[in-house]
Amino acid sequence: METVSNVDKLESIKSFQSTISKSENALAQMTQKGTNTTLLKKRLKALYIGLAMLENVWNQRPHHYTQEDLAEARNVLTGLFPSIENIYTKSKAGSPQKTLLERRIKALELAVQAIDDLSNE
Repeated sequence: METVSNVDKLESIKSFQSTISKSENALAQMTQKGTNTTLLKKRLKALYIGLAMLENVWNQRPHHYTQEDLAEARNVLTGLFPSIENIYTKSKAGSPQKTLLERRIKALELAVQAIDDLSNE
C-alpha cells in the first residue's frame, strides 16, 4: 500500500466512522418506516469491512472476514464512486461538503487498495 500520512489515516478512519454512523441512523429510520433496507445493509457491511481493512493495515488489528466477504465489499465500495463523484462535481469549491466528499473518496480508495493488497497476499 502507498505511504499514507498520519493525517490522511486519521481523516480516512473518521470518514468511514462518520459514513457508518449516518448509514446506521438511516437504516434505523428506514426499518421503522418499513422501507426496503437490503441495499443499505449491503453497503453498511461493505463500510464495516472497509474500515476493518484500514485498521488492519495501519494498526495491525485482526479481522475475521473471508476472501468472499472482501471481494463483495470491494465491489460495493467501488460501486459507490460514481454517485459520490457526481455529487462532488456539483459541490461548490471550498465548501464543507466538497471537503467531506474529498475525504470520503480518498478513504474509499485506500480501503479498496487495502482489500486488493490483502487479496493478493
